[in-house]
Amino acid sequence: MTLPQVKAKLLDGKKGLIVGIANDRSIAWGCARAFRALGAELAITYLNEKAKPHVEPLAREVEAAIFMPMDVMAEGQLEAVFERISAEWGKLDFLVHSIAFSTREALGGRVTDVPRQGFQVTMDVSVWSFMRMAHLAEPLMRDGGTLFTMTYYGSEKVVENYNVMGVAKAALESAVRYIAAELGPKGIRVHAISPGPLATRAASGIPEFDELLEKARGKAPARALVDIDDVGAACAFLAHDAARLMTGQVLYIDGGYNVID
Repeated sequence: MTLPQVKAKLLDGKKGLIVGIANDRSIAWGCARAFRALGAELAITYLNEKAKPHVEPLAREVEAAIFMPMDVMAEGQLEAVFERISAEWGKLDFLVHSIAFSTREALGGRVTDVPRQGFQVTMDVSVWSFMRMAHLAEPLMRDGGTLFTMTYYGSEKVVENYNVMGVAKAALESAVRYIAAELGPKGIRVHAISPGPLATRAASGIPEFDELLEKARGKAPARALVDIDDVGAACAFLAHDAARLMTGQVLYIDGGYNVID
């Protein structure tokens, strides 16, 4: 799917932060393209110097006004991004959090056997970072805004090989509900987006992922796999004022796979 050409720039004047682009197959990249196509101005982050050459050309493609490193486990980097946004823009209208991580040892074994350090890293990167970004975004969203994070069906059903990441995504979805309740009176909406399986770099760490893709393709009512542009288009809509009364939900973009037994 590609975002339809639209004459009206429905998000003109909106400014947003996109976190989680690793390459041109990233969900966050699909979101960046969609937001930019509708007129939004973007700030884009990259993980580290190794990742920078893969992300920088994409940032140029969408004319990112701010381009900075952000490793949420590196002291001060997350805060530095928000400080720059505050100094240059003075506001933030939307934020896309599309990062998750687990050590190979933690992800590859049983939940019962996950070591404490592996669990802490998984939760820090996959859950706490979103909570911290919500905290930092709140004062910049004086006129309201929208926070997005990415989840997966393995949060509510046992998906083979998803393991501790399913536990983390369940916690992330709960955080979405609590943050939506806390920030809703300020006009800040919060969404957990749950795409079907996608062939992203992050997904490559899940054992037997190809089999998971084929299962989704065969069982989804739409008989098709979601792509990054499907996710981006949905997020762009949800950031518009037309979706102002939608918040606190897990929104599936998976061809209907989640309704099938």
